[in-house]
Amino acid sequence: MSEAKPVKLINLTIEGRPVTVPDGTSILEAAKTAGILVPHYCYHPGLPVAGVCRMCLVEVEKFPKLAPACATAVGEGQVVHVHSEKAREARKSVLEFLLINHPLDCPICDQAGQCELQDYTFQEGRAESRYLEPKRFNPAEDFGGDVLYVTNRCILCTRCVRFMDKVAEEPVLNVSERGDRAVIGIHPEHDLSHNAWSGNVIDLCPVGALISKDFHNKARAWELERTASVCPNCTQGCNMIVETRDDVVVQLRPRANADVNQFYMCDPGRLNYRWMNRRDRAEVPYVRGGASASGARGRDLEPADWDDAVRAAAAAIDGSRAYVLASPMLPNEALSLLARLVERTGGHGVFTVRTGEEAPLPGVPDLALRTDRAANVRGAEMFGFRRVAARDALAGLRTGDVLIVADEELAGEVVRAPNGLRTIVIGTTVPAWAAGADVVLPIANTLEEDGTFTNVQGRVQRFQQAKSAPALARPSWAVLGDLLAAVGDGAGYWAVSDVFAALAGSHPAFAGMSYDTLGLRGLPTAEQADAEPAALAESTS
Repeated sequence: MSEAKPVKLINLTIEGRPVTVPDGTSILEAAKTAGILVPHYCYHPGLPVAGVCRMCLVEVEKFPKLAPACATAVGEGQVVHVHSEKAREARKSVLEFLLINHPLDCPICDQAGQCELQDYTFQEGRAESRYLEPKRFNPAEDFGGDVLYVTNRCILCTRCVRFMDKVAEEPVLNVSERGDRAVIGIHPEHDLSHNAWSGNVIDLCPVGALISKDFHNKARAWELERTASVCPNCTQGCNMIVETRDDVVVQLRPRANADVNQFYMCDPGRLNYRWMNRRDRAEVPYVRGGASASGARGRDLEPADWDDAVRAAAAAIDGSRAYVLASPMLPNEALSLLARLVERTGGHGVFTVRTGEEAPLPGVPDLALRTDRAANVRGAEMFGFRRVAARDALAGLRTGDVLIVADEELAGEVVRAPNGLRTIVIGTTVPAWAAGADVVLPIANTLEEDGTFTNVQGRVQRFQQAKSAPALARPSWAVLGDLLAAVGDGAGYWAVSDVFAALAGSHPAFAGMSYDTLGLRGLPTAEQADAEPAALAESTS
């Protein structure tokens, strides 16, 4: 194995602050380490440097001209002035040039409130335009997929062109025409609908030139609540921001994490959010014939309070083997509690998962829309649940078992549960087949509670509650903790972090982890942490 070369460090001064960074770092990135923002448009840390917008011009002592901070490497002893009069005057001219044809349609632009052109113009642009001619007008163009190109707003930073060329490796975008007629063009025989990652050009656009058709005119930036979360739509576990308005999810956007998804997320993931707003939710607990005011037991499911419902579920389990069909969309906390229930009753746990075609992002290693379209397949396997085909979901049931279905709808070709079987439904919805259940315990979906997923690479990641659960639905970990307590295992939990602490204390793969140490970027499980140095050693030997 070859030894790693020592990193050469460079010392310089930026805006009077001493900075030490590795050799080869750009002035723009070095300034970030000192908490200094150099205005920029074309630069993005996930894309090749282009140096075309000239917005990041800074003054470097002993340099004859202003230098683009994104394309200039740091040097020993450099003295950099970001906010000198000379640098600010240059950026003011750049902003004036960009606004010659850019329409001031902020009241209708989806980017208003989070537009970098708007921000920098307010920060250091001219108060009034000196341009008297009519602005250029070009019609908006449908680029395919979810992307609409509003030509008039484009500042030709070329982030979208570089992403499709160097990261997606499908160079269908280009800069067409020249000079003041230049626009972003698209290959005449292709569009963005054929690439599962093309929606990222919307996030990369620093102004409102590339917009999402799905999000168009839904909400303004300042109306949205934003929550750090993890995409549950496949096993990659891309970090994301959930944007809600009035407790309704309106958009999902990528959240940077260099260990999982860099700066990106796929289109199927970002657009598959409507199930998070479903109206046909399980809202109150139900017990078969157990909530009659007269005391007589009926044949129908009737609303019950939580204590009665949990007691009824525990009574159904008493003395029986629990056959648990669990959804791999459930968090680690819920799956660990279900696994304890399986172990306590000598039962059996299985799961099924929907699959689809895998779609890698060529320019980012180990990032793909994964075949398994559920968040926590790895977690389900780690807690002992066995993967089965959908048609075999109930094949292992024995006479006398109690069937516990945890947030699984049993759709498609699944066989019906045997008549007379005691069934407990713990779910976000009550599917039609579950009308014969004995107890229904409504739970929150993954956006309505806190928890963790383990992704395909064995990384444990936290997600946070982004919206309210409907009516009397409770977090999955709270319901299962109470159910375990009712069958004699523990005393329930008051906080999700306590559930995670319990599973970390009993499962070696999670040893040493806590919600504090996980943070919002996650940590690899013990097995994964051991595997990564070995893989690194092999690759460098």
